[in-house]
This record gives sequence, structure tokens and C-alpha cells, in this order.
Amino acid sequence: MLGLRGFPGVQGGVETHAENLCPHLVDQGWDVEVVTRKPYHPPTVGRDWRGLRLTPVWSPRKNGLEPMIHSALAVLRAAVTRPDIVHIQAIGPAFVTPLARLLGLKVVVTHHGPDYDRQKWGGFARLVLRLGERFGMRWSQGQIVISRTIFELVRAKHGVDATIIPNGVVAPDIPTSLGCLDELGLMPRRYVLLVSRLVPEKRHLDLMQAFLAADMPGWKLVLAGAADHESSYVNEVRALAAQSDRIVMAGFRTGLALRELYAHAGVFVLPSSHEGLPIALLEALSYGLPALASAIPANLEVGLAKEAYFELGNREELARKLTLAATTGRVEGSVSTQQVLDRYDWRKVAASTADVYRRLLAGRR
Repeated sequence: MLGLRGFPGVQGGVETHAENLCPHLVDQGWDVEVVTRKPYHPPTVGRDWRGLRLTPVWSPRKNGLEPMIHSALAVLRAAVTRPDIVHIQAIGPAFVTPLARLLGLKVVVTHHGPDYDRQKWGGFARLVLRLGERFGMRWSQGQIVISRTIFELVRAKHGVDATIIPNGVVAPDIPTSLGCLDELGLMPRRYVLLVSRLVPEKRHLDLMQAFLAADMPGWKLVLAGAADHESSYVNEVRALAAQSDRIVMAGFRTGLALRELYAHAGVFVLPSSHEGLPIALLEALSYGLPALASAIPANLEVGLAKEAYFELGNREELARKLTLAATTGRVEGSVSTQQVLDRYDWRKVAASTADVYRRLLAGRR
């Protein structure tokens, strides 16, 4: 498997997906090696983790070039080690699919979303990502998409009926401890939470402005996540946060600290303009958190009631819904924890992924 930065404890939807998927593949009898990017390989983690092998390979720390160069190196390595299947995660790394095929490798590609729609990319990067999508969907022998929305996109653009296998969630071990809250000066059920990387498509500024406009006395807004690379957007988010002691920049959190933030939040908000199938929203719902989300196709696919959605970029509508959530202590239309756990089970995700592998090894699409 290649195309991700690394894990455990590396932020990002693709990284979270692979971190949860791979151990379940091992449990189901597969021999799994994950080629990670050396700068992201946690120094405390060795080469063996939960029954699979982690192989760090050099990559540059330069936004845009990093996934392409690393994926090419990983494919060249696979040409020597000759795995039965090369599984490429995301359309950027899928740019190397033709190279892998020319080297005689069997390739599966998972499409996590049209990354060329992300606000951070310029024209050349968007072109490369579109080519990555085209190469990945048309040159691979096995195509996986994580949502119905992406399935329809791939079928319309590339004439491919990919296999829909969604992201999953883990039944949370809900803590009663408040260590992270005490550190950040938070009160249980009195803060709004967003968990995401600091990238433009997550629309932190929409949420920050809506929160400051909402009638939520005694509440705080917690932004949990960090930036992969410094940018003008990150500076703008930090500058706005510095203007109010009600906005808490919590940084990248994992483990118990992240579980505490989820477990004791008052409401979770995902205001993003681009998602594949939002793991952070699914995780929030698995904790039973009231949730609000922008009405983009990927978020709508989660199946909240219409009252839980707001128009993308409509800060006034979001402020009204936040005020209502603070007043009533709930959000109309949130799905139940059990519904989420039943629908998005990592064991089912792994079993469906393994079916794609078996069909490919048997010579069937």
C-alpha cells in the first residue's frame, strides 16, 4: 500500500483510513506492507506495527511534489519486491499507475475524492491531480471509491463502475477524564469542536466568524488540527483566533486527548467545501455528538436530517443554528450512534476491500 504519509498518529483522512483498514486486513489473513514517507514515520514506531510492516522511504517535504515523487519511488521498490497487489491510496499518488502497470504490477486504486477541487491548488497541480484520477481509474485493474458521489463522478468521467467501500469508524472508548479540557481551559458541553487539518477547504474562517456572531455566552470554539505546510491561509486563521480568547487553537491531538475533546464537546461542526466521505464527522457521530455540516454532496451522504445542514459559506445560517444548539443543547436530525457504527464498520470495509483483491488475483474485475 502506498500514497499516504504514514501512521499511526499522522493527521489526514487517507492516513486515518489506512491506519484503521490495514490491521483488519491482517486479521483477515493478508500480508500487508505499507510504504510510508520517511519524514512522517513516527520515531517511536518501528517497522512492525499491529501485524503489518511499515517501510519508510525518502520523500521531499514540499507541498505538491511530495506525493508524486514518493509514489514513484514506492512503485520502483515494488518492481523489485513484486507484491501480489499494489494498492494506491488517493488520486494524486495514482498518477504513477501507468508506471506500475508497465512494470507488470497488479494495481488497485482508492479514490478518496476529487482533490483538484481543493482551494489550495494552482492550475498545474490541478492538472496533475486530474491526470492522476484519469490514470488511476482507467489504468488500474481494481477501482474503489469511498462514496456514492465519487462513484457517479467516476462513472460519468471515466466510464468505470468502481466498487463503493466507505470509510469506517471505531466504536469509541469514551473517557470520563478531562485532562485535555483542563489544559485548554474548556468546560464540558460548552464548546464547539472542529477536527481537521488547517487547509482552506475546511473553511475554518466560516466557522470562526459564525461562532463569534452566534449567541453562545460561556461557550468556546476549539479548532483541533495542524498545518502540513505554512501558508497565508494558516496565518489568517491564527490571526483571527488571536483576536478572541473564545477561540482555542488546540493543535494536532491524538489518543486520549482527542477522545476527550470528542467526548465532552457540545456540538461538532464541519463547514468544509470539499470532502470524500468525512471521517471526522463520522467519528463525532460515533460519540453521540450533535453535529452540523455544510450541505455539500459528501456530507449529505452521511444522512443527517436537513436541519443539521447549512448552505456552504452561509455564516449567518450557521450562526443561527449554533445559537439554537447552545439554547436547546441539541441539533435536530443527528443520526444515532448505533446507526453510524453499524453502517461504517471497519471490519466490513476490510472484508469488501479483500473481495476486490481476490477478484483481481482471480483475473476478474
